[in-house]
Amino acid sequence: MQLIESIKLATDSIWAHKLRSFLTLLGVIFGVATVIVVVSLIEGFNKYVDEKIANIGTNAFSVQKFSIDDFASLEAYDNAQRRNKDVTLEDMTALRERGGVIKEVGVQEQDMCEVRFGGDVLFGVSLLAISSNMVDIQNKDMAEGRPFTQGEENGFRPVCFIGTDIADRFFPTKSPLGEKIKIDGRPFEIVGVAESTGSVFGQSRDKFISIPITTFMNIYGSRRSYQLFVVSTSQATYDDAIDEARVVMRTRRKLSPNEDDNFGIITPSAVNNLREKIFGTIQVAAIGVTSIALVVGGIVIMNIMLVSVTERTKEIGLRKSLGARRRDIIEQFLAESIALALTGGALGVAIAYALSTLVSTLSPIPTALPLTAVAAALFVSGSVGLVAGVYPAWRASRLDPIVALRSE
Repeated sequence: MQLIESIKLATDSIWAHKLRSFLTLLGVIFGVATVIVVVSLIEGFNKYVDEKIANIGTNAFSVQKFSIDDFASLEAYDNAQRRNKDVTLEDMTALRERGGVIKEVGVQEQDMCEVRFGGDVLFGVSLLAISSNMVDIQNKDMAEGRPFTQGEENGFRPVCFIGTDIADRFFPTKSPLGEKIKIDGRPFEIVGVAESTGSVFGQSRDKFISIPITTFMNIYGSRRSYQLFVVSTSQATYDDAIDEARVVMRTRRKLSPNEDDNFGIITPSAVNNLREKIFGTIQVAAIGVTSIALVVGGIVIMNIMLVSVTERTKEIGLRKSLGARRRDIIEQFLAESIALALTGGALGVAIAYALSTLVSTLSPIPTALPLTAVAAALFVSGSVGLVAGVYPAWRASRLDPIVALRSE
């Protein structure tokens, strides 16, 4: 019997018992759909972290008071709080003077503020105090106007550029350029509006105001720890720049070779490693638990195929009496089992895609459905059908044609 003929017979048999076939597929559909939804949530989260959290800048890393490991537990954070020194602007100057593979160094400090324009006031606005080169380091684009200049930074000027949330709130019908807003009661001139960068887990990233770091220090004081952003000369010198920055910081803090760093160097890979450390086990466990439904679906398929063998005993006997070989019978029932599982897998993928789209549309939870996951789901569901159909197919092929023809 040709393989194509086996597939045709399997399709006809499935179509002849539509309701039973659908009920048989429910286990596979549910199993594939749940696994794909979990994978899409995991992939969406990973992509989100890569794009919006771990993306420090091109060939950039940050130097700050705490390392990634300091956030692993409350005890580690408390120890680091007592041990680590503040990162200062003098550290920034030392890194800049190092030169070599270190191309550029910027600084950022963050606080919360109250913003007022006329009689309207907005609370809980993120105040970003940055050096003028941070716009280039973090690849920020302007939707309107410009960022502040090095001259304005050096002159302690009260200028700012704002996020789109601030522009939409205070200036819905006109350009904010040249307008003056009050930040914690002090007037600042708006020179630009940054491009929208979206949100992180439902929290807007466009509700901010950026001012020169020098102006910030004049108003709020300089006794604090800053976050420095260091850029290497190229991707090839990235690791060397990290080593250079570590040498500079350790030298300034007079650390001996056997002492641990009392500062942190944060890279995108370090953020991703922390993500893997925290969520890696959860991902494996979630996929493992949801895969149980696929096993249940396979057992259901095997059970139905055994029933099908019993129901079609005469048909099997007739085929064998007309010359069908054991191999032909096995192919027929395996084709039917695999077709059932693949159909369930395809329906499960379609349902998972719809659910993932719905989740990402109606909530801040990101999702992503890679083609590799779809292909893996169909392969696994087909494999489940193959495994589930082996015993029923073997049992059907072993039937004696004379006994089968006599059965009622």
